[in-house]
Amino acid sequence: MNERICVGAISGAFGVHGEVRLKSFCADPAAIADYAPLSDEAGLRDFNIAALRPARGGFAARLKGVATREAAEALRGTLLFAERAQLPSLPDDEFYHADLIGLEVVDTGGSTLGTVRNVLNHGASDLLEIAPPGGGQAIMMPFTRAVVPTVDLTAGRIVADPPDGLIGDPAD
Repeated sequence: MNERICVGAISGAFGVHGEVRLKSFCADPAAIADYAPLSDEAGLRDFNIAALRPARGGFAARLKGVATREAAEALRGTLLFAERAQLPSLPDDEFYHADLIGLEVVDTGGSTLGTVRNVLNHGASDLLEIAPPGGGQAIMMPFTRAVVPTVDLTAGRIVADPPDGLIGDPAD
């Protein structure tokens, strides 16, 4: 399992006094401030949130050490990571997206469907983006209990029961 989890991203500057636009990926979006210090993807720079307030599309945040609009704008696109130990433990039927990426996906008969490449959410529910074993177009599979009855993190495997028509006939 990953030791660091992506909990948010900086989407640019907010105003002229060094605040940033912050998008939280947390179940409770405002809880992102509770997981500080946050770090960038490489783990080279730490960020402490000094102030956080709601803004359209997320939050306006003041980060310690970021005092100008230019410094805030330079952070655009920075992903923010928290140490797993700082995050709350999850119930048995919930997962951090980072833990699903890379898992093998098999159907109920044991045939390999591919590997989870990404977990996407466009508002309705999560989708697993699955890379087929031989390459080709990714499979987008709903991440619901009906379609994905088993997630075994220890074995590194997901058992899926895809709806008819989601996966084409391999003979095609």
